[in-house]
Amino acid sequence: MKRAIELSKKGIGYTYPNPLVGAVIVKDDRIIGEGYHAEYGGPHAEINALKNAKEDVTGATMYVTLEPCSHYGKTPPCVNAIVKSGIKKIVIGMKDPNELVSGRGIEILLKNGIEVEVGILEEDVKKLNEIFIKYITTKQPFCIMKTAMTLDGKIATVTGDSKWISNELSREYVHEIRHRVSGVMVGIGTVLKDNPLLTTRLKNKKGRDATRIVVDTKGRIPLEARVLNLNKDSDAKTIIALTELARKEKLKVLKDMGADIIVTPIKDNKVDLKYLMKALGDRGIDSVLLEGGGTLNYSALNEGIVDKVISFISPKIIGGDKAKSPVGGMGIRHIDDAIKLQDIKVFQLNEDVVIEGCIRR
Repeated sequence: MKRAIELSKKGIGYTYPNPLVGAVIVKDDRIIGEGYHAEYGGPHAEINALKNAKEDVTGATMYVTLEPCSHYGKTPPCVNAIVKSGIKKIVIGMKDPNELVSGRGIEILLKNGIEVEVGILEEDVKKLNEIFIKYITTKQPFCIMKTAMTLDGKIATVTGDSKWISNELSREYVHEIRHRVSGVMVGIGTVLKDNPLLTTRLKNKKGRDATRIVVDTKGRIPLEARVLNLNKDSDAKTIIALTELARKEKLKVLKDMGADIIVTPIKDNKVDLKYLMKALGDRGIDSVLLEGGGTLNYSALNEGIVDKVISFISPKIIGGDKAKSPVGGMGIRHIDDAIKLQDIKVFQLNEDVVIEGCIRR
């Protein structure tokens, strides 16, 4: 199963909105076939493992990270091919949370005399597919909040200088995350200050650009902003989320430039983030990387839309009472009410320390 999980990771960034799945076929204590889901619309892991088998799979055991599908989607049901193959046993990491599949694939396998074992390294498989699980069960994106700060908790100096707090390896890691998610979100403040591209730039492979999402309550985005003028360099869309406080003339111009417009209700004089997340889910966006400043980060945490936090901490000290921190806003009054993380993972990227954790509900 560990090998199947490693294989599944090869599909990161390419299977959206499908899950990451790996499969291994074992016969007489030997691996005779391997496969993974390589891209959306392509053959599933089980089919690739069967195609790649070096010998007859009759009587073999298949290890697969996710319950084989039992419905027609972009491809035929995998259970049909497994039943025909002569496989005698299936070891499954976790049941598919998709209501079109959940338990049905297992039921078909059992009815056809195939032994089934479920729940092997289940927590590892769930972590691997946290985006898919959230989206398929709620139809809303899995939201990751990324921050980069100094040792004394600053995201910029008192002059606003922030390039670069984190090191090059940490920035490469962020682009790996961009490659995996289907949306990258910033606030209008970040656009006005940094004029970012929000594209994916990887060293050793071609990255997939996520949809760019700008939270812009009053429609202040400059028409020359780079996120609005990437047609030659990126085929990903740009979404501007605003409210009725934006001028209708500006909305028309933005639409004419090719931007997708989402008008949300006004909440606390800002874009309604919960409404926005539902609208993004309706557009098929299964995950969002939040790369905004302290104002947007606080609003996102306060509205409860954040699922995971990734914080890069650089061993630098810059000080300054007016230097900004990763989370602004009104703040929390009592320590007991602090937002807490669970499933903590801590590692280093050269001198930077990275802390990842999911929001404890």
